[in-house]
Amino acid sequence: MLQEHAAIISREFNLMRKHVAATLRLLDDGATVPFIARYRKEATGSMNETNIRNVQLRHDALSELDKRKEFVLDAIRAHDALTPELEQRIAETLDPVVVEDIYMPFKPRRRTRAQAARELGLEPLAKILMAQNSPDISRSAAKFVNADVADTEAALSGARDIVAEWVTESEKARSIVRARFNRNGRVVSRVAKGKDGEEGANYRNYFDFSEPVRTCNSHRYLAMRRGEAEGILNVSVVIDDDEMIERLTRMFVRSAATPDCAAHVRMAVADGYRRLMRPSIENEIASALKEKSDAAAISMFADNVAQLLMASPLDNKRVMAIDPGFRTGCKVVCLDAQGNLLASDVIYPCPPANDFYGASETLCRMVDRYAIDAIAIGNGTAGRETERFVSSLQLPRKVQICMVSEQGASIYSASEAAIEEFPDQDVTVRGAVSIGRRLIDPLAELVKIDPKSIGVGQYQHDVNQQHLKDALDYTVQSCVNNVGVNLNTASRQLLGYVSGIGPQLAANIVSYRREHGDFKTRTDLFNVPRMGEKTFQQCAGFLRIPRGENLLDNTGIHPESYELVERIAADRGVDVERLTRDKHLLHSIELDAYVTKKTGLPTLTDIIIELEKPGRDPRDRVEETTYDEGVRTIDDLHLGMELTGKVNNITAFGVFVDIGLKENGLIHISQLSDDYVSSAHEVVRIGQIVHVRVMDVDVARGRIALTMKGISRK
Repeated sequence: MLQEHAAIISREFNLMRKHVAATLRLLDDGATVPFIARYRKEATGSMNETNIRNVQLRHDALSELDKRKEFVLDAIRAHDALTPELEQRIAETLDPVVVEDIYMPFKPRRRTRAQAARELGLEPLAKILMAQNSPDISRSAAKFVNADVADTEAALSGARDIVAEWVTESEKARSIVRARFNRNGRVVSRVAKGKDGEEGANYRNYFDFSEPVRTCNSHRYLAMRRGEAEGILNVSVVIDDDEMIERLTRMFVRSAATPDCAAHVRMAVADGYRRLMRPSIENEIASALKEKSDAAAISMFADNVAQLLMASPLDNKRVMAIDPGFRTGCKVVCLDAQGNLLASDVIYPCPPANDFYGASETLCRMVDRYAIDAIAIGNGTAGRETERFVSSLQLPRKVQICMVSEQGASIYSASEAAIEEFPDQDVTVRGAVSIGRRLIDPLAELVKIDPKSIGVGQYQHDVNQQHLKDALDYTVQSCVNNVGVNLNTASRQLLGYVSGIGPQLAANIVSYRREHGDFKTRTDLFNVPRMGEKTFQQCAGFLRIPRGENLLDNTGIHPESYELVERIAADRGVDVERLTRDKHLLHSIELDAYVTKKTGLPTLTDIIIELEKPGRDPRDRVEETTYDEGVRTIDDLHLGMELTGKVNNITAFGVFVDIGLKENGLIHISQLSDDYVSSAHEVVRIGQIVHVRVMDVDVARGRIALTMKGISRK
């Protein structure tokens, strides 16, 4: 089966079959996608992580289809109806819809009108009706009148019910109707009765909406489905029913049919279409639309999460974090470069207290005492006011001031992870710590929070939750392994995403570290309970030990290649450390001399890159945002004003930008560039500093329309 799947996948994705087959073998052997992409390039032909993930997903889908095919084949065999031709059709198709259409006549029957008619013995009459050659169908029907069938009309009605079911179960008929829905169907949304007031204001655009199925995009369809779930909208997929019935009638009514039989078959076709087939196909099309919309929304969400997780960290700096507030004050915490809590306090620089003197004295004292290098200020309530106050102070040290998203900080502060880390602190301190740690290392902190709660999604609660979880788990795992994890400082949550480890082994690693102290080498991991050879192989290359006993333990070089690195160094007459310090020597190595059947140029090239900069971090540096001091509320905006902002969410229809106000501005996708843009990700990324112009301001609704057209990309 693996080879069959490899052939299918290689053809569909235009990949070499041997590379796909090797990837499938590695996956079936328990290797993770990050491990395969990073350390098995020779086997996969240097296939990137995205392609490997697609191969994995397609292999899983084909495996599920194989199981379904076996089930359908067994069901048809049980009816003694499996012909060699039918078996071959099922075996060859890659379309699950075709499999279900073939299976439909053999499904266990519910208590339908057709089933009731069969129990009355009317199936032979239905066959006579369908043959369409009876000169007097009423006389034929009279033979079926008995104590249970009142008259000929009752007999014919039951026969038509059976014919209607046959029409519905016709694979060809269903294919025709399905094709018409896909080609000419329209998604129609209407306001529900009595819901056209303020209650449904958010869905006003969909009160009388219609769009072709083939062009309906994900965010519009998900918005309509949400409106329907809330009882505001009625959503359907429609085609010209009369035209479709006429098409099916031509298919089922024979040209030589007797008039009476033809009339009854026409009635059965119309009934079967309207009562059975149309609702079934409409649901199928709606489900396909939903699945397609889910996939687009999940992909967008996963891209946003990846960009947020890969945001720039601070390098070895102490951070003060401020969780702003008005009446309850601003919670202040000081953290060392590793994110450990040093001190906490509360200041009241905002209304109603306006204690500027006390707040400034406290901040200056804490900045000086704890040698603070940067201040992270939450961007929620009172955030902008607090940022202006802090910026106005003459602090005793030069300090970088950054606004930080506090989405999900409150969720973390009440979580088991936060309680485990800070059992003696209240939720306000934990929330402020989370804000500060997001500046120190966004990846390490945000993995502790459900990705759905970090504020970069769209319709995340409306899509298939299992598919969303799978995609986000993979995204987080990919980011974590791309960056690498400090084995001696990483949290249990962060370690849990490392290739091959998982939650339980991560807990074991943290417990071992707490009891025995820092790991000195990667091989010390074998002392951790439940750490075996296979797991070590999967995880070791992604774990870092700065200042450990072996310099290579702080690189992405896998332990299985250590002997090779040492041999390369020995051939140059130096040790490994000298090799990392002498770039000229490093780049003079003839890699071809070390190529073997197992280790090729891709792996050797990666080794040289890692030796060139041990402990390297692939993430960019922090960009500072400078907001316009003259803009404090939405009322300060005017058309044509140019501002600086920070991208904080990307959706299918546009980009939300923080311009230093309570309200975010929206750049519609059509306003991102003078050129055509199919996806906002082509132009911007989460956290990017952008220059924008105000196009429109709706103060009453709190909406700000922005554009990047004609703006200099500084």
